Amino acid sequence: MGAILEHIGRFERALADPATFTVTWEIVPGRGAVEASQAGAIAMAEQAAAAGKVHAVSITDNPGGGPAISAEMLGAEIVRLGIEPLVHFTCKDKNRNQMESLLHGLERAQVRNLLVMTGDYPKGGFGGQAKPVFDLDPTMVLDLVTAMDRGLEVPCPKGPSRLAPAHFVAGAACSPFKTVEAEQMGQYYKLKKKLESGARFIVAQLGFDARKFEELLLVVKQLGYGNVPVLGNIYVLSLGAAKAMHRGALPGCVAPERLLETLAREADAKDRGKSARLERAAKMYALLKGLGFGGTHIGGHGVSHDEVVRIIERGEELAPAWRELVPEFDFAEPGGWYAFERDAATGLSTTTPVSREGSRGRGGIAYGGMRAVHRAAFEPRGPLFRPLSAVAKAIDGSRLERPFTAFEHVAKGLTNDCQGCGDCALADTAYLCPMAGCAKNQRNGPCGGSRDGWCESFPGERRCFYVRVYERLHSHGAEETLGAYHIAPRNEELADTSSWINFYLGRDHSAERLGIAPTAPVAAPTSAPAPPAVGPSPSASIPARAPTVAAVRALERKEAHQC
Repeated sequence: MGAILEHIGRFERALADPATFTVTWEIVPGRGAVEASQAGAIAMAEQAAAAGKVHAVSITDNPGGGPAISAEMLGAEIVRLGIEPLVHFTCKDKNRNQMESLLHGLERAQVRNLLVMTGDYPKGGFGGQAKPVFDLDPTMVLDLVTAMDRGLEVPCPKGPSRLAPAHFVAGAACSPFKTVEAEQMGQYYKLKKKLESGARFIVAQLGFDARKFEELLLVVKQLGYGNVPVLGNIYVLSLGAAKAMHRGALPGCVAPERLLETLAREADAKDRGKSARLERAAKMYALLKGLGFGGTHIGGHGVSHDEVVRIIERGEELAPAWRELVPEFDFAEPGGWYAFERDAATGLSTTTPVSREGSRGRGGIAYGGMRAVHRAAFEPRGPLFRPLSAVAKAIDGSRLERPFTAFEHVAKGLTNDCQGCGDCALADTAYLCPMAGCAKNQRNGPCGGSRDGWCESFPGERRCFYVRVYERLHSHGAEETLGAYHIAPRNEELADTSSWINFYLGRDHSAERLGIAPTAPVAAPTSAPAPPAVGPSPSASIPARAPTVAAVRALERKEAHQC
């Protein structure tokens, strides 16, 4: 694997040391391989390595959804310069196998630090709009990374074997800057899952509301992870960037009207507001340190290394008087929702959660009916569960299976635009389909790109999928379901098969949680006539049966060359 680099582990040690305020500096290397942007990124990393003020250089992964140089490849180059990279590892462009391949390569290159995120929805690209992937969500990626750190179990000719343990330090992001209750609580329920999946640190999305920053710390502690360091986000905000955020051009980023007005006044100065921006960043550094954050993530367009050092040094000077700075960061969104009651004395929050009883609406007749059907038919103790399990077993592998599956897809296509997964998550998401209703196919909670309750990809047109889910669950006091358990990745082997049969015979993602013993698939008769193409989508016309689990496992064992 090459020479051992002495600086490897500095970021991890800084996170683990309560006396150290960890600092990362974000660079955006841009599109190309040897353009000015990439040369600038390398130069900045070299400056940071020489000065020693920054613990890791953070490398973005296709921000805004457009193509750019690979964060993984650039990280492998930067790690040789004497400073550790913090690679943004996103889900939008890679399937699970590609992710694992990249992780193996990063381990070999001694690139250990990862910030796991959903990623911005893909935009543009060679020849037109890129196709999004979103095969795994961040909780699933963190599960993969945790498994690799323990030694990933893989199939081999003589039985399962374990790979050598990896050494990743993987963290996740969370936005406390949402304005709608349903939107914000979705963030916190997903944060719970990320922490349970092994996130070693949390980075806040950018914002300028001190009370919201503190709220994130309170939530992490309330979840029982007070030992996990949280890094606050400091963005040196220019007027141009603020305008882009204010109109929603940068997903998940918030710049309220009052902040925009402040920046506009500062822009009249001779330096066009630069000194004021840097001073604000230094004050935020002091505020975050005083609140109890474990460090900070510094970013901003065109911010130089000298300016980063200036922010750090000035921030340390201001830190003892951090409480006096709280009123300067009261840039709240009008009508914004908070998870904790306000502390009138400090301008921050108390530890008392706000009551959410008054915000309960009605779930609707259709949702109430679906809940009743689910209790009766899809819960192991329900009166219809055993009879329907027997029906599923009888149909499985018979001549009735294909027409039965076609009927299911048509019925669910009419109600939920069924995508033919065969591994249905409707019961997990208030009987709304995440594969059809969420632009990023998130199965464990919302991404961070929504704004005012609207989907990042369809602002003003489509409400965030998980806002709708939360409102349905909340109407019945069941919103805790969103954080109660993890939903496994969609199993592509089950595509275009019957999710009802797979559920009752223990083949889908819910089998282990519900204690349903798996039943091996029965091969369908080869002479069965193909059903006619019916229904609103191609998924209603069922292709030949997918290979059985046993067949796939046999092929994996045959091709397991690494063992």
